[in-house]
Amino acid sequence: MQASSNTIKYGFRIRTRHGLVVEHLVIHGRDEADAEKKLRQMYQHCQVMECMILGSAQKSQRMSFEDVVSLVTK
Repeated sequence: MQASSNTIKYGFRIRTRHGLVVEHLVIHGRDEADAEKKLRQMYQHCQVMECMILGSAQKSQRMSFEDVVSLVTK
């Protein structure tokens, strides 16, 4: 799954409906509600213990010829 340029990575720590703690779940979403909706599709009836923003997915930037030359000459 490739994230679009306007999504944010969210990290979740949850407790499943069976009581197991799952850490370091990373889900892309347009906002926190979108990421949590996707999380609840995978883990129904879970309890979200922690949610944090991990960073924005960034669009790959094109490099100019000068940028490439400066990398090669370093």
